[in-house]
Amino acid sequence: MTDFNAARINMVENQVRCNGVTDLRLIAAMSTVARERFVPEANRGIAYMDEDLAIGNGRHLLQPRVFAKLCQFAEVTATDKVLDVGCATGYSTAVLAQLAASVVGLEEDATLAAAATAALAEAGVSNASVVTGSLREGAAKQGPYEVIFLNGSVPVKPEHLFGQLAEGGRLLVVIGGDPVGHAHLFVRAQGTVSGRVVFDANVRALPSFEVAESFVF
Repeated sequence: MTDFNAARINMVENQVRCNGVTDLRLIAAMSTVARERFVPEANRGIAYMDEDLAIGNGRHLLQPRVFAKLCQFAEVTATDKVLDVGCATGYSTAVLAQLAASVVGLEEDATLAAAATAALAEAGVSNASVVTGSLREGAAKQGPYEVIFLNGSVPVKPEHLFGQLAEGGRLLVVIGGDPVGHAHLFVRAQGTVSGRVVFDANVRALPSFEVAESFVF
């Protein structure tokens, strides 16, 4: 039988802390949230592995070290409202809920959204909710947000989500991935959004962000 508590501590010590993650609130959250609750029962024994984890329907949970580094750059505070784009089964939402005032998990796969809602309830998370809708379109009705977090890569910067950032808001996303993706931090200041690369990362693509092919004549 897998000792999930030991596996969780091992993940934090050997995948998170050793990769430059020093945010004590984030470390505490990842040490507390039971990742195995957010994966299919057949995969619970590998819930803490050091790579993207398949959860069904072609979707994955982000590799723990990449997830943690993105969260650290987001600098989530206890007064922030967070939009968690592509929340899948809700693990990222549960961790972010430990750091923020409230979290809106956005998922376009109805099966995954239902799983996330159930898992969050089981985990006793009371300051997060899951809504179903297009990942690309975001969730403007519940915004604006101090943090927008994307659980996967997109081909180009998601400018259509910038309007859902509050003043001072941060958006974290991995752009590209063929062959190397880059994690970006975008910040809204005085009505203008600017961004920079914060580290290199290759993660699975999020659905609905595909760029339509254009023909050149």
